[in-house]
Order: sequence, then C-alpha cells, then structure tokens
Amino acid sequence: MGEIAPQELGLDDEALATQPTIYAADAFAGRNVLVSGGAGGIGRAAAWLLGRLGARVVLAGRSAEKLHGATEAMRARGLDVSGHVVDIREPDSIAALFSDVGVEVGGIDLLVNSAGGQFPQAAIDFSVKGWNTVINTNLNGTWHMMQAAARAWRNAGRPGSIINIVVVTTHGLHGVAHTVAARAGVIGLSQALAVEWAELGIRINCIAPGVIETPGWRVYDPKAVAAYPKSNPMMRNGSTWEVAEACAYLGGPAGAFVTGEVLNVAGGSQLWGETWTIEKPDYFKV
Repeated sequence: MGEIAPQELGLDDEALATQPTIYAADAFAGRNVLVSGGAGGIGRAAAWLLGRLGARVVLAGRSAEKLHGATEAMRARGLDVSGHVVDIREPDSIAALFSDVGVEVGGIDLLVNSAGGQFPQAAIDFSVKGWNTVINTNLNGTWHMMQAAARAWRNAGRPGSIINIVVVTTHGLHGVAHTVAARAGVIGLSQALAVEWAELGIRINCIAPGVIETPGWRVYDPKAVAAYPKSNPMMRNGSTWEVAEACAYLGGPAGAFVTGEVLNVAGGSQLWGETWTIEKPDYFKV
C-alpha cells in the first residue's frame, strides 16, 4: 500500500486551535462534555471546539499515550481538559470511567460517542474475529456508553444529550460492511431510545460523516482515497472541524428541540455517489 500525503491526514492541533467558528466563545460555558475516541480525528476536533467554547472536556480512549498528547496540546492553549483510559467494549471499564468522571467534574451534560474502528476488506473475507471486533466496538461499545450516561443522568435527576458518530449508510459505503452494519444498528438504537428516554430529558442524535480527512485514512487504499472527492455532489472531502461544528449544534442550546435525528455531514453523499474503501471491483467500473 502506498503512502498518503501528510496534508491529506486532516487538521492538526495547531489548526484545531485556530479554526474560525460561528459559535460564541462562551456557548458551552459551565457544561461538562465527555468525548469517547477523543484523541482521534473527529473526536479530537469536537473536543477542541467544545473546549474552546468554554466546556470542561473529558477525553476517553484506549491509548494513554494518545490521550496525553491530546490533553497536553489543549491545556497548552488554556483549555480545561482531562483524559481517562477506557475500553468501551468492557462495561466494567465504562463503569469505572463514569465513576471517576462523576468525582472529577460532578457528572456530564453531553456525551459524544466518537470511539470506534474498522478495517477495509471485502466482506466475503471477514474472519469471525474481525467481524465480532468491529460489531463489539462500534455497536456494543456505543450502547454501553449510552446506557451508562443515561443511568447517571436518571440517578442524578438531570437532563443530558448524546451524539453518536456513525456513517452514511445509504448510497454506497463499500469495503467496510461490518461497520455499516454496526452503525446502522446505532442509528436504529438511537431513534428507539430518543423516544424511551425523552421522559428523562435525554436527547439522542447521530451525525453521519461522509468522506472526512482523518489520520485513519492511512489504512485505506490510496487509489480509493484519491477518488473520495468524487463520492458526493459537492465534489470535495470534508474536514473534522465541519463535523465538530455539527456536534456543537446538536449538543448545544440550538438543538434543544432536536432528538432522534441523523444529521448527514457528507456533502450530499447520502443522496448521490459511492465511496469505496477498497479498490473498486472491475464489475462496477462502468
């Protein structure tokens, strides 16, 4: 597999610290936000934006080293942030996370579920382990985080908001059928729970990014990556910052009457186009 140029790997911390935003600097003042996958591409951008808007941000992820790098970069800019190691596939690990966060910040107001992972491969070649790993992380892990947050809010008698980062599941995302299945499950789950948990004052929404430039592109076929701009009618790639600003909308006061929705930040790829994460088979080259 060839190398992908560094400029195609998304926004770095310096860029995230200085990107312009339409939101007021105090839009999230006094709010506590937990971002899973917070050291990664989309999660990291969301953490930067919400922190810059005044939120106290808790980053969660599996790598202590990556969390340290992310928190240090944000603290250097004066943001209020901490990092916690968690394995979202393990309910006990999540329980420990919420216990620690409860002590540290007194509970959260917004959960952004950005943690997840997948690998590009033709579905016919998936191993049982590979399939189960993606489903367990992207579907089960998201569910465990949602339930833990909802129980904490219910027990504290306070409202809350959840944003689940999924994928565009219509009009062709190919080569990652396992994550399409998992994320479709998250969408259905989110819509069901948006009704069940409305009486608790909990809002649940999903953001479905299209082709977003992130370091995760390193695992994809460079030929596939080169074709990404033509996967949507706007004919370009998106940035993690554009997804972050969608998080600020859905998770903030502007989205107070929005629940059970899927916001596509995809340049219209949910309507037209196709994204191949593996080399496009000759059968479909027309």
